[in-house]
Formats: sequence, structure tokens, C-alpha cells
Amino acid sequence: MNISATFIHKPIATGMLMAAILLLGLIGYELLPVAALPNVDSPTILVTAQLPGADAQTVAGTVTTPLERQFGQIPDLTQMTSSSATEYAQITLQFDRSRTVDSAAQDVQAAINAAAGQLPPTMPNPPIYRKTNPADTPVLMLALTSESLPLTKVSDYASSILAQKISQMPGVGEVDVGGEQNPAIRVQVNPAQLAAQGLDLEAVRTALAAATVDQPKGTLYGANQAFALQTNDQLMTAEGFNDYILANRSGTFGTNGPVRVRDVGRAIVAPQDVNLAGWMNTEPAIIIAVQRQSGANVIATVDAIKKALPRLEASLPPSIKIHIVSDRTQTIRASVADVQHTLLLTVALVVGVIFLFLRKLWATVIPAISVPMSLIGTFAVMYVLGYSLDNLSLMALTIAVGFVVDDAIVMIENIVRHVEEGRTPMQAALEGAGEIGFTILSISISLVAVFIPLFLMSGIVGLLFREFAVTVAVAIVVSVIVSLTLTPMMCARVLTGKSQTRHGLLSQAFERFFDGLAAVYDRGLVVALRHRFVTLLVMISTVAATLVLFVVIPKGFFPQQDTGLIVGIAEGAQNISPQAMKERMQAVLAVVTKDPAVAAANAYIGPGGPTVTENDGRMFITLKPLGQRTASADQVIARLNKALQPVWGVTLYMQAAQDITIGARLSKTQYQYTRLSMSTATSSITGRRSS
Repeated sequence: MNISATFIHKPIATGMLMAAILLLGLIGYELLPVAALPNVDSPTILVTAQLPGADAQTVAGTVTTPLERQFGQIPDLTQMTSSSATEYAQITLQFDRSRTVDSAAQDVQAAINAAAGQLPPTMPNPPIYRKTNPADTPVLMLALTSESLPLTKVSDYASSILAQKISQMPGVGEVDVGGEQNPAIRVQVNPAQLAAQGLDLEAVRTALAAATVDQPKGTLYGANQAFALQTNDQLMTAEGFNDYILANRSGTFGTNGPVRVRDVGRAIVAPQDVNLAGWMNTEPAIIIAVQRQSGANVIATVDAIKKALPRLEASLPPSIKIHIVSDRTQTIRASVADVQHTLLLTVALVVGVIFLFLRKLWATVIPAISVPMSLIGTFAVMYVLGYSLDNLSLMALTIAVGFVVDDAIVMIENIVRHVEEGRTPMQAALEGAGEIGFTILSISISLVAVFIPLFLMSGIVGLLFREFAVTVAVAIVVSVIVSLTLTPMMCARVLTGKSQTRHGLLSQAFERFFDGLAAVYDRGLVVALRHRFVTLLVMISTVAATLVLFVVIPKGFFPQQDTGLIVGIAEGAQNISPQAMKERMQAVLAVVTKDPAVAAANAYIGPGGPTVTENDGRMFITLKPLGQRTASADQVIARLNKALQPVWGVTLYMQAAQDITIGARLSKTQYQYTRLSMSTATSSITGRRSS
């Protein structure tokens, strides 16, 4: 049975079939998302809660513990980690990959509602959740600065306009506002003056809480008209608070008349939280860190934000400038473009080698068409399977070029052999395809079978290499279809008979060169057969050397990447004051920004987002492009560690940002060990790589 006969006799139908494969492949290529690596994210949700005025132990007992009890009942929960600090709690939930992040979010919200009755009534807001992994590196970082407006105003615009609009965009999991300086009225009192008036801090708090409220005042009904009372009792300025009467004294404690705020202290306009601060390089700024939603495409998310930035900037005062200080997609685009270039170069080299050996124009044109056709057809299947254009899938296509071209070459060589024996191209195509068709089919099935172990691998490694293996297998299958249909049909139509073939001087020179290579190989084979014992020893030595090298070669989970971004966590002493933490962070920034490989650095301190405690801060160091620096990211880290040694009072833990993150706990280093214990008597230690 000749599988290719029907396609050889019906070239129009074969051409339509190939046109359909080409069209579907091109459409799939345009629709395929671009990413650095295959999506291996687990559904992850971050829950945060605030309890003003509470210490870490109180937050753990009254906020974190009730929430953990409810979250622990959610099905398919694989990991739950929590951190409790002063006024702040953070719980990270990671679920099995069989669940979607949206379905997990519904269960999380139900658990929060169930725990509401056990939470303190003084919480200003109920716990909120975000569909993001706090251990992920932000995909985009913006800095807002102004030369004329105070940071409190800039922060207000950043929180109320920019952050909210970005949060609504598809693919965005969380928008953290670093160094938030929300405007507020802060009342500072003198304890001695307060005691002299017979008041305490609780009395001041109660009086101020009752002073600035906006409550309904009722309605006045007259004989002919009704009037709704519209008055606002809220105090909006520091002067209003300074004039507010805290209490009235009539000779008590030696004081007559009202006791105002200005009598015991003062009211000032200041940030709501003095623990927070942010910088772009060494300039005070408001930092906006955008983290993607679990499973979202990085390129599409960042492109949507950048497209909307001009419109969002137009809604801000002209004096507020938005700076893009870090864009994770730049290195992703560059790496994918590099692999795409390698793929095109591979196809060109393969076609060039075919031309050198066959030395026939149309015999070279046929594989030059069939090879790209097989690769383009693979894009359609990749889109249906939900894959992306990433480094692994493009590497799979690059490797598949060698398998794909084999099918076309085997078919063409067999048909050309019949042509050289004197048959017409049509006869040669029918006979050659009939002889070699099942051989191509069986070889391709054997190649696909090689990748079956990769199909069955589990865990993160299995998810990474499954896309690689499936892409290669699909390319092989599409190649079989093309080689059994398009290739013999074109051979029958475009190849010339033996009598029409004329070899030029260059072709004859190449033929003599290849004959010489065959002669050299023949003499080498004769020597190997004469000295069979030596040949056997060389083979055994090669196998032994391979085993030794396999043992001694460095091993790891994933190669260390240089993505052009260094992520740092700054940690000060536990009792450090906010002002001292600001000074130490500025000292660190002054050293970091002087490094010749650093393009920009932005940082913020204080609780909120991934950081929990007041003595913590985060720093993001954007490096110059690889062509503009001589040191790798790891070398820059080593250099900065040495330069930061004279900076006292704070420690900066740095690591190069990676495209793949394991787990959901923010770590200061790439490897993290956790001590687990059901009691204080026994414990165990587990370790993992954080990125």
C-alpha cells in the first residue's frame, strides 16, 4: 500500500491541505503568548490583615490563628505559611495545581467570612486576599516623583488613581504601593501637660474619635416646607484639630475653661504611617510594584499596563512624573528573540548543507519548504494545548529541525535515486514513496516513543519538560504528514529527469571532495578493524570517562540566570526606629547606585506587601544591559556585598531574580530551611530552593 500515491496524483488537494496547515500555524503563532519558561505556577493567594496598635503576639493570637483554622479546612491546600508582626498579619496559601486560582479564591473568601466572628471588632477592615505569589519578583515597577508637590499628595494620587486602575487590568494580581505616604492629621501630645489637665491618652483618643464624624442630622419640617440638615462635622485641617476642645474644666486641677488640643500638644499634617518610605535611586519617591496573577502571561500583562500609562499619567497633575524603573519583560523578550534567531539560523544551515550534498536546486527547495511547514504547523497544536513561545518550546523546535529534515531527506534521496536510474519524476515519486513511506512512519513513531518518559514525569521538572517533549513530538508528527504528502508530490512535479541534469564545474569539484572524504573514512575504518583491541579499549575508556564526568559535574535544579535584576531584602535591628531605618536605607542606596553596572535602584521600607515587619525593606537593583557591563549579576552581588561592609546598622541580602519561583514564602536567600515541630521536644528541618 502506497500512502503517498493519492497525494501525488492530486496536487491541488495536497496544496489545499498544506495551505490549511500553514494558515492554522500562522494564526496559532500570532495567538501564542510569549514567556520565559512554561507556566509551572501553583494557585497562590495572599491574605493580609491589619490590627492597629497590636503587637506581634497579639496579632498572631487574635488575627492569624482564627484565620489559619478556617483556611486549614480548604480542600487541596498544599502549603500555608503565615507571618505576624506589629499591627500586621500575612498568610500565604498555595493550592494543588489541579485547582484554578479563581475557585481557590472563592473558598478563601468563604473562610474569611466564617472567621469574621472570631476576629477583633477593632480591625479597621476585614482581611483581604490577592491572587498573587508574594515570592514572585514584580513584573513592572514604577516610581512617582514630583519637584513641587509633597510626597503625601503624590502618594494620594498613586493609591487612589494609579494603583486602582492598574489593579483592574487583566493579569494583575497585586499592586503594592511602597513608601506609601497617605496624608493624615497626626496629634502629638505632651504627657506632662496632659497629666496636668487630668487627662490621659485614652481620653484624647475618645474625644478625637467623636470630634470628626459625619452623621445624619435629621430633617426640619415646617408648615409648608421640609429641610434636610446637611452639615459636616469632620475636621479636615490641622488648625481645626488644634482648636478642638478635649474637655471642660471648672476649677478642677487648677484649670478653668476648655482644654484644647493646642493646650496639651499640637496637630500636624504628616504621613499616616511614619514607618514607610520609598526612594528612586537616592530621591524620595512613591514606588508601585506590580505583581502578576498566578498563571497570567507576563508579556501581555506588562504590555497592557504600558499601553494604559499615557492615559493614566494624563489624569495626574503635570508635576507628577511616572518613571519605569524595572521591566521584567525586557530580558524575557531578548532571550526569546535570541532563541528565535537560533531557530532560523538552524533551518538556514540545514538547508545549506542539503544543497552542498545534493547540488540540485529543486531537490534543495523541497526540504526548504517542508521543514518550515512542519515547524509552522506545530504552532497551531501548541496553541490548542495552551503552551507558549518560551525558551524551552523554541529550543524544542530547534532540536526538532534535525528530526524533521530527516524525514524529508530520506524521502527525497530515495526518489532522486530512482530518477538517476532513468525513471521519470512521477514514476520515481510513486515507487520511492511506496518503498520508504512506512519506514518514515516507523522511525517517527520510534522517535516519539523516546519522549514518553518525559510525558509521564511529575512535579515541576515534569511540567517544564513536558511542554518541551510534547512540542518535539508534535513537530515530528506534523513532519510525517508533510513528508508523506507534500514532499513526494513536489518531487513528482518539480524534479527533472536524468537526461536533463547537467553538473557544472563547481558541482563536480564538490563531488570529488566528497569522494575524497569517503576514501579517508574508508582508510580509517580499515585501521580500526585491524586494531580491534585498541578500538575496544578506546570505547571502554570513553564510557568510563563519561561516568566519571557525570559524577563530578556540578548539579542543580535549574541554571542560574542573569535577568538583569537583583532583588534585595534589607534588615535592620529589631528595635531600630523608623528614622534610623530611613537613614540606613539611604546609606545603602548611596553605595549601590555608585556601582558601574547598576542602571537604577529603588527601595522602600516598612510593613506591607511581601514585607511584614517595621525593620524590613526591599530593594530592586536594575542592571545595565549585558553589552554595557562586564560583570554578571552574581559578580555584581559579590562586589556590592564587599562595598556595603562599612555600612552599619543594616544588612542587605541580595539574589538575582529568576524566571521560576518555587514555593510562596519570600526568602532572603535562594535556599531556605524551615524547622517543623508539633511540640517543643521534637522538630524536623526541611529545605527548599526559593527560586
